[in-house]
Amino acid sequence: MSDRLFIFDTTLRDGEQVPGCQLNTVEKIQVAKQLEQLGVDVIEAGFPISSPGDFNSVIEISKAVTWPTICALTRAVQKDIDLAAESLQYAKRKRIHTGIGTSDAHIKYKFNSNREEIIERAVAAVKYAKKYVEDVEFYAEDAGRTENEYLAQVIEAVIKAGATVVNIPDTTGYCLPEEYGAKIKYLMEHVDNIDKAIISTHCHNDLGMATANTFSGIMNGARQVEVTINGIGERAGNTSLEEIAMILKCHKGLNIDTNINTTKIYPTSRMVSGLMNMPVQPNKAIVGRNAFAHSSGIHQDGVLKNVQTYEIIDPKDVGLDDNSIVLTARSGRAALKYRLEVLGVNVDDDKKLDKLYQKFLAMADRKKEVNDEDILTLAGADQSENHAVRLDYLQVTTGMGVRSVASIGIDISGQKFEAAATGNGPVDAAIKALKKIILKQMTLKEFTIQAISKGSDDMGKVHMQVEYNGSLYYGFGANTDIVTASVEAYIDCINKFKN
Repeated sequence: MSDRLFIFDTTLRDGEQVPGCQLNTVEKIQVAKQLEQLGVDVIEAGFPISSPGDFNSVIEISKAVTWPTICALTRAVQKDIDLAAESLQYAKRKRIHTGIGTSDAHIKYKFNSNREEIIERAVAAVKYAKKYVEDVEFYAEDAGRTENEYLAQVIEAVIKAGATVVNIPDTTGYCLPEEYGAKIKYLMEHVDNIDKAIISTHCHNDLGMATANTFSGIMNGARQVEVTINGIGERAGNTSLEEIAMILKCHKGLNIDTNINTTKIYPTSRMVSGLMNMPVQPNKAIVGRNAFAHSSGIHQDGVLKNVQTYEIIDPKDVGLDDNSIVLTARSGRAALKYRLEVLGVNVDDDKKLDKLYQKFLAMADRKKEVNDEDILTLAGADQSENHAVRLDYLQVTTGMGVRSVASIGIDISGQKFEAAATGNGPVDAAIKALKKIILKQMTLKEFTIQAISKGSDDMGKVHMQVEYNGSLYYGFGANTDIVTASVEAYIDCINKFKN
């Protein structure tokens, strides 16, 4: 009989801690519903004490999702746990995830405490959470650098207090796979009541070993894994859901099953990438655009003779249509709608589809063919149509030996404004013209252009970070004209300002 591995997705909590990737409540609900279709067992919906937005998101996700367990994160603090319990009031299945740092570094420098007091606080937090919910998960933060004997004492104490899941995070991504696996094995062998709880992994990718460490944990007894879509997360990210799911699907001899519907992996990946404006690296395992591409002549020859020569995964198993429809200016609305659905974007409103289709035709007239990234950009741009500040037109004159000049037209809540400026290059000129209209003291802190990879007619994608009133705001723009994309990214930041 196969063992069951539970998938705990923290895209909406740990994944959303990536700078510039914050989602609003509506977007979080959209992702949560997609995660439900994907088949995840637990959705960590947020950290309710951290902000009113997170608190509200947990409430609304609890209402929107039917069968997965909804989890809320807390510190080992009573007010955190109170608020988490309140946020979970509508969840059909609810879990409070509480914990505390257990490494000597955390105990000494973060808590100015000692080992005995940390165990007392851990036990108290679990007992307090248990008053609200039956399902309590405990995390031993920085377990990766916690001495095994002491870690076993902590885990035994919290299970005795009522913890149903114990999370062993490699918080800093420090562990080697053999070391992390040995840690899980040690707990399995030295915690007397370990059979009364599930051991969970939570690995970070600082040294590129998150998936390897997670898999090592599974092989040594862990039966829950904490993962994110596309491996997003703080710093270098978390373990990728898609990588763990497909490792187990490919290696059937391990007899470890998940509830993941792998055909939903690619659409979910694209949805998260699009909503968070966070591109997936082309060579990313499973979901990167080159994951099933073959450029070597030897590889191409082998694949044409038999795909199994160089492909261990059928693209259809992860939701990729290997007979994909190429979209051009001659494609119809049905083809566009189909491709959007494949990419995880459902457009049920005919008027919205018509608007997208007109934008698609305008893009297709400028390009030979429209790729998936372009389609997602169109869908994402459509979401910003209701913003107060919008670009009406942009005209730039530039060239060798001349000063760049930009003329710009802006619509602010229905009012039209125009300005012109010179600058050190076309982007500088365009932004200076924009600033003449938007009279706010703002500073450009970061400006990133995604490399154009397929030709001179490809979409240019720009990410920006702007400081205003002591806060940082992130914006995204995309256009076949990189100057226009830059201005759209700057305007995207402005639309997020808290006045």
